[in-house]
Amino acid sequence: MTLASSLAAGLSLAELRGATLAEVDAAAALQHRVDRKYLVPLDRARRLIAALADSHHVLDLGGRRTTSYLSTYFDTERLGAWRAHVQGRRRRWKVRTRLYVEDGLCRVEVKTKDGRGATVKHALKVPTADYGELTTQAADFVDEVLEQAGIPITAKELSASAEVRYVRAALADLDHGSRVTLDGTLSCHCDDRTAALDPGHVLIETKGGAQPAPADRLLLGMGVRSVSLSKYIVGQSLLTPGLPDNDVRRLARAHFTTEAHPAPLTERIPAA
Repeated sequence: MTLASSLAAGLSLAELRGATLAEVDAAAALQHRVDRKYLVPLDRARRLIAALADSHHVLDLGGRRTTSYLSTYFDTERLGAWRAHVQGRRRRWKVRTRLYVEDGLCRVEVKTKDGRGATVKHALKVPTADYGELTTQAADFVDEVLEQAGIPITAKELSASAEVRYVRAALADLDHGSRVTLDGTLSCHCDDRTAALDPGHVLIETKGGAQPAPADRLLLGMGVRSVSLSKYIVGQSLLTPGLPDNDVRRLARAHFTTEAHPAPLTERIPAA
């Protein structure tokens, strides 16, 4: 069983109604949104999915209900993106290339926070061979987005700093435009070290407007509280020597394990 099929089975995704990518994009493609994140045991994640079954559909891609993601993050030599997040600066940013493995799709993505605290994401489709790099086209795109957001960083100051890998399932309320994503088999890789989320947990993100969505209210009723958690920030906090201690690292230590060797190539490129 592949990592993707294992997550789909663990979350009982086969019991949900499916929706096509076009349907999900039409109803819930929120590029300007508020994200709330939760670290949730698998049994509570299954309860959440069952409770959302009447209102939400699961993204179904020709019978496949999960997607394997590879994301290479870019940062400055002094980890400016990491520090902006940990220090709670109003103007935060992330730059990454993302590969949707089974679909053979690659994008350059730039995420920023606007003055109201909402996440704004910009994306540029690029050839799959460009994954993990900022080509001239990608660098021009990054520079334009960061400049418009008032962030004084340019692509020439950035280099690849970590890779994050996970498998994702996506749910959408087609009537009201909110989304829920569930990420499992999550790991971060930096040089020869790996930090991995406990396989008995998933990272859930709700993506919607300023008011809590039904998924947020259900999780609250289960006793689950939201956390301020970024996959990239967690990875750097746990794997990069010399970084100052912080709340992210203390939270991550309860749910992540670290190893001092790289993941095998078969884990890096999941089977289609």
